[in-house]
Amino acid sequence: MRTDRSSPGDSNGNALDGSSPRADGPVRRPLVMAVVNVTPDSFSDGGRWFDAAAAVEHGLQLVAQGADILDVGGESTRPGAQRPSADEEARRVIPVVRELAAAGARVSVDTMRASVAEAAVAAGADIINDVSGALADPAMRDVAAASDATFVAMHWRGHSVDMQQQHTAYDDIVTDVCRELAESVAALREAGVRDGRLVVDPGFGFAKTAEQNWELLARMGEFDVDGLPVLWGTSRKSFLGVAGRTPQLIADGASVPPAARDAATAATSVLAAQHDAWAVRVHDVPSTLAALDVVAAARGAVAPRSAGERVGGGMPQ
Repeated sequence: MRTDRSSPGDSNGNALDGSSPRADGPVRRPLVMAVVNVTPDSFSDGGRWFDAAAAVEHGLQLVAQGADILDVGGESTRPGAQRPSADEEARRVIPVVRELAAAGARVSVDTMRASVAEAAVAAGADIINDVSGALADPAMRDVAAASDATFVAMHWRGHSVDMQQQHTAYDDIVTDVCRELAESVAALREAGVRDGRLVVDPGFGFAKTAEQNWELLARMGEFDVDGLPVLWGTSRKSFLGVAGRTPQLIADGASVPPAARDAATAATSVLAAQHDAWAVRVHDVPSTLAALDVVAAARGAVAPRSAGERVGGGMPQ
């Protein structure tokens, strides 16, 4: 088992994310993967960055705020979402990936389609973030193996259109998620994807009830898939809608709206840091960095970063 799950590395043990200890102590923090949705229907900000130029501008703003990775996606995976065609998804994301990569950002492509992933890598992406773990499109395994991209495999049981209705039965949420993810990882390895390029994601909000998400969050200390690095993706998810409700929302039986869930998301990022996550995938960068800086500073007994300094290393290479 890996003793440091914060950084995937190559076969020689070299970190691929560029993280490094501070000069005054071995303090690391999870990387911040910021969401760039190029979609008309995402649950949190659908439509705001649907235009390619707006998406690029938004991505550059996120980098200026301190994001380490930009995760560009053209398909909403909110519960009940309908899939765009492969051509439409590529039309949305490839120009954005190309421009952001050309501007020097580290870019991830959020896609379940091998053809989109291959085109995105050619356009400059160096991470493939597949929420299906290469189950939706088995050709994804060969694309991942043929590239030098880091591959994020998420726990997945089915497409968004019916995942909450058909796929939420578990005997034990942690045991089952780990076992099913291990099966996806085994298929990726068999296709030729090296461990140094593999990251796993437990799939908060995907084919899981609110109660199951809370249990998974509470038991993340037990989550382990062959010691592989872990990406946490809790940002603004519906189960967080019960956190921070006003008395009126409670009386109405209503949830905190998605855009107001960043404080709750930051709290989960603290938990992620305490569990040595490789990265956290978030919508709001400043609140996330503040939360992670507190954890890193407390762990290292050092002051939070000054302007231009990053606790745990700079822009990944």
